[in-house]
Amino acid sequence: MSDEHERHHPRYGEVEEYAGGEIRAYHGIVNRWLLAVYLVLAVFGVYYLFKHWGGLGPGLGVGP
Repeated sequence: MSDEHERHHPRYGEVEEYAGGEIRAYHGIVNRWLLAVYLVLAVFGVYYLFKHWGGLGPGLGVGP
């Protein structure tokens, strides 16, 4: 392969090289499954905020 071909990814464009070419990086995409994980974590965070947040915690409230 030519040197120019190695520095250009067909889908993501220009490839940047670091450490003398041992590390290569390019602008990619975020996978759909990872976006779904972020969404689930955000929804769980909002749920937890409203359902379980507040108070002093288990066993620390005012006793009988």
